[in-house]
Amino acid sequence: MKKLSAVQLKQQAAVLSAVEALEQQAIVELPGAVQGWFSLEYEAFPISLLVRLQFATDEALAAAQPQLLIWQKRFSGLMLKKGVILKDMRKHLVFTCMGPED
Repeated sequence: MKKLSAVQLKQQAAVLSAVEALEQQAIVELPGAVQGWFSLEYEAFPISLLVRLQFATDEALAAAQPQLLIWQKRFSGLMLKKGVILKDMRKHLVFTCMGPED
């Protein structure tokens, strides 16, 4: 993997900070929330950004699903505070039971 540029490092730090804040809120407010993680392609940032909030069980995931839009808005707000505008917030955050290794 090639070394990240200064701009890419700044993008990564902004996303990591927002995801960590969202993850902490989710663990407190959503029963069964385990962790948050993200993937992105720096060449297509922010369009390629996808954040996943992982849940421990399918039941916890099903219970949290009605609140997905609220959490998408929260994440969009966190990214806006970091100076990143997400044009369609629904494309950048999903709830899942799969982990980063799956």
